[in-house]
Amino acid sequence: MLATMIIDVDHLWADPIFDPNRCSVGFHSLHSYPAAILYFILCILPYQKLRLPWWLRAVAVGLLLHILTDLEDYYCWL
Repeated sequence: MLATMIIDVDHLWADPIFDPNRCSVGFHSLHSYPAAILYFILCILPYQKLRLPWWLRAVAVGLLLHILTDLEDYYCWL
């Protein structure tokens, strides 16, 4: 789940890279709302029926937790 921090690479495409007054959720491509919906769908897929690897769900949970902590970080420090 620590590997899900790689989605922060999309911060490198922003100008400026870091803005303390900007919420990354909804701004960066891998932190967008459609991406969060995709991460949620990956959490609820029937993995055994679809014969998908178990670790894909762990990655999806990690990505969702990453999005939630970014939201929490922004709104708690306003």
